[in-house]
Amino acid sequence: MNTEAFITCAVTGSGDAAGKTPHLPVEPAQIASAAVEAARAGAAIAHIHVRDPATGRASRHVALYREVVRAIRAADVDVVINLTAGMGGDLVLGGVDSPLPPRADATDMAGADERLAHVNELRPEICTLDCGTMNFAAGGDYVMANTPDMLRAMARRIQSLGVRPELEVFDTGHLVMVKELIAEGLIDEPALIQLCLGIPYGAPDDPGTLLAMVAQLPAGAVFSAFSIGRMQLPYVAMAALAGGNVRVGLEDNLYLARDQLASNEQLVQRAVTILEAMNVRVLGPEEVRDRLRLQRHA
Repeated sequence: MNTEAFITCAVTGSGDAAGKTPHLPVEPAQIASAAVEAARAGAAIAHIHVRDPATGRASRHVALYREVVRAIRAADVDVVINLTAGMGGDLVLGGVDSPLPPRADATDMAGADERLAHVNELRPEICTLDCGTMNFAAGGDYVMANTPDMLRAMARRIQSLGVRPELEVFDTGHLVMVKELIAEGLIDEPALIQLCLGIPYGAPDDPGTLLAMVAQLPAGAVFSAFSIGRMQLPYVAMAALAGGNVRVGLEDNLYLARDQLASNEQLVQRAVTILEAMNVRVLGPEEVRDRLRLQRHA
């Protein structure tokens, strides 16, 4: 069991939740405000996506990230900034009888430099790196595409920027890629790993699968674990019991209880309550920086 855990709040994500809840932040000022509120509630890390303010759809425009990051850094509360680098690997094939060419209206494939343009400019302390290709929750003809060469190139660039990659693991095979990146010297110690469970068509969120993944983690790794939907809050306890840290937020779950829509702040508050009831001390951002050996950029 982990008796000193940190909380990450994933405040908006890239899914189609806009319009399903009034609490989902969409505009840059709303996203920054949600991150600050989560930090005040006890989150040490804010995981950030951005959205097109006009449509609510996921975006990777650097100007939107710039506005969010500047607002968070100017706030009167400290929080570790974790920017997604998962955008730009969205492949939607043309259908079962004509898979090629891919659908131009839905596919968003970009090179390593373009996928990391916002990280290069803004230098967060952490950015994510999705460690494999898989059929994802969107279903249909959508594939989350992250080839080994793309991941190596992105890991090399992230390392050169002095940013800590959070290695996103959606299934057991992704840990093979994680171990290869570490063996090739592309990940600095300690490796930071996020176990993402309950997402179709990845690892299910049953305890046996979680423990099997934990058993396969590389030596010395620091990990968090989460599940989506109604299992998000139970996984606060599950992650700590398995030796890990915690993630909550509207990216993964919209509800505090049945028929009760949540805010990011409320989900963090509930996570703090669960952890403290288990006699787990919740770590602050400075302690997380020390534990993960983060570089705090200007």
